[in-house]
Amino acid sequence: MSTRVVNLESCFDRIHEVFSPHIVGELNGQHVKLARLEGDKVPWHTHEDEDELFLVLEGELEVQQRDSVVTLHEGELTVVPRGCEHRVIPNGHVKLLLFEPADIAHTGAVESEITREHYERLEP
Repeated sequence: MSTRVVNLESCFDRIHEVFSPHIVGELNGQHVKLARLEGDKVPWHTHEDEDELFLVLEGELEVQQRDSVVTLHEGELTVVPRGCEHRVIPNGHVKLLLFEPADIAHTGAVESEITREHYERLEP
């Protein structure tokens, strides 16, 4: 196995859907995913056993928990701890990098129009 370079902009050029994470890397049982977000579509949900990292590459993203809200700008990240009910709301168009366990359920136990069971892999 060899080391490879992932060009994020090239990957985003191939992602046309919103709220559909694409896998661009793997390490230690974790997936590195890219997603485009736009609109208020993410339901309140919880990941009981997994933490979730959100890194905004472009745009502005609200990460809401029941008792708090943080707003992420380009180049900022937050980690939502396991067991915390949350949802995200993009302000306009957002390019996002997610870092999470490979077996995480996209929207926890909540089914919605954006729920994905499988993720497309982007190869260089």
